[in-house]
Amino acid sequence: MATNPLKKLLGDTAIYGLSSIIGRFLNYLLVPLYTYKIAAESGGYGVVTNIYAYTGLLLVLLTFGMETTFFRFSNKENANPDKTFSTSALTVGIVALLFATLTTIFLGPISRALNYADHPEYIEMMAIVVALDAFQAILFSRLRYKNRPVKFATLKLLFIVLNIALNLLFIVVAPALKDSYPDLFSWYRFENQVRYIFVANLISTSVVTLGFIPELRLLRLGIDRNLLKPMLKYTWPLLLLGLAGILNQVADKICYRFIVPGQEGEVQLGIYGACVKIAMIMALITQAFRYAYEPFVFGSSKDKKSKETQAVVMKYFVIFTMTAFLAVMMYLDIFKFIISKDYWEGLRAIPIVMMAEVFMGVYFNLSFWYKLSDQTWWGAIFSGIGCAVLIAINFIFVPKYGYMACAWGGVAGYGICMALSYIVGQKKAPVPYEAGKIIMYMALAVALYWISTFTQVENTALRLIINTLYIIAFLAVAYFADLRKVINVNKIINRLKH
Repeated sequence: MATNPLKKLLGDTAIYGLSSIIGRFLNYLLVPLYTYKIAAESGGYGVVTNIYAYTGLLLVLLTFGMETTFFRFSNKENANPDKTFSTSALTVGIVALLFATLTTIFLGPISRALNYADHPEYIEMMAIVVALDAFQAILFSRLRYKNRPVKFATLKLLFIVLNIALNLLFIVVAPALKDSYPDLFSWYRFENQVRYIFVANLISTSVVTLGFIPELRLLRLGIDRNLLKPMLKYTWPLLLLGLAGILNQVADKICYRFIVPGQEGEVQLGIYGACVKIAMIMALITQAFRYAYEPFVFGSSKDKKSKETQAVVMKYFVIFTMTAFLAVMMYLDIFKFIISKDYWEGLRAIPIVMMAEVFMGVYFNLSFWYKLSDQTWWGAIFSGIGCAVLIAINFIFVPKYGYMACAWGGVAGYGICMALSYIVGQKKAPVPYEAGKIIMYMALAVALYWISTFTQVENTALRLIINTLYIIAFLAVAYFADLRKVINVNKIINRLKH
């Protein structure tokens, strides 16, 4: 019996999503750990936010679109997926190794340029971690291509569990037991808390690499130069696309310490970075969806009904993400305890950041028309324009409005990317999206949230009950408009009875 492609997509997304959700939930445990142990006024969490922003940017540079390129060339006619993998992995690995080596050689000048002259070890550890992550990105892509979501999820969770364990050791266990066991914990220094965060990441990333030993054996196939040339031609626009895309996510966190220098900038960035972590559930959903959807689209691109499938998936993606938006915002009274009260002043940025992430998810869904037609330079143009808008908003408005300008800059940047990709895509390779319904779901969710802000009651329990009714109202509209076509409530009730 043939497998329903949508059911397979849903199944793979469930595994990727479950691992991402569990992993991100476990990783969220680090947020209260950092914010409760590192005071907002110290600016320490601002340093962590800033360093990881650089890491995200560098990861895009070092992978230079090879993940998507690997999928594209592995699905071409007469392709040799093993040779494509070895060519991709070795190319990225060589570039990553060169980057880590040069960073070590020129560590002093680089640290001073980034305002970390007093802590060059942060930069060195960051360079090694991002080099390993770049290489692992192709290895994880291999698992996705081979439809091995279980191993993918296992290795992702291994990193997170090990990273959390080491953070607990460095930030909770060691300082608590240092006085009782001075010989055992003689290495521990309280003032090095931020350094220990990066040490934990470095160790965890290194250990995960060992899980790819079976995939590493394929590297003996070497680099196929005849294959590499067209791959590089395909991937360079993806690099520009990726750079613009990641800058939309991290430019505010990178620029902030230059726009608002000194301790004040680190404090504000720490507050903003901590609150953004709550909003990142939307990024988690988009990422989990992407892991399953990208190989699915490339693999089914020859299907005559592929465009209709893309249109249906887009609609349900928006329904799901807007439900997540409402869930976070309606239960913010609970979610806010993820971070210390010192950081609560930044909670007002969360709905704005979440909508920016929704726009990014929609933009990702709209991106396949130029990826499938090998016109990836369109993506570079769209993302470049969006990035320019975001950076301009940051430099113009951050001095006056602080990190709120960062949040609105994300909405403007991704909103422009989304609009341009839809307009041009419908002319170049039209997909029958139900734009009216998609806009309706977005508007309805935002309207329900807006209404909830004006109907708040002082009693927290009662407020949560009322907010739950708003979520139910949204789901009821979605059910009668679309979801009842795929969800048979009577069948579910009968199964529960038996």
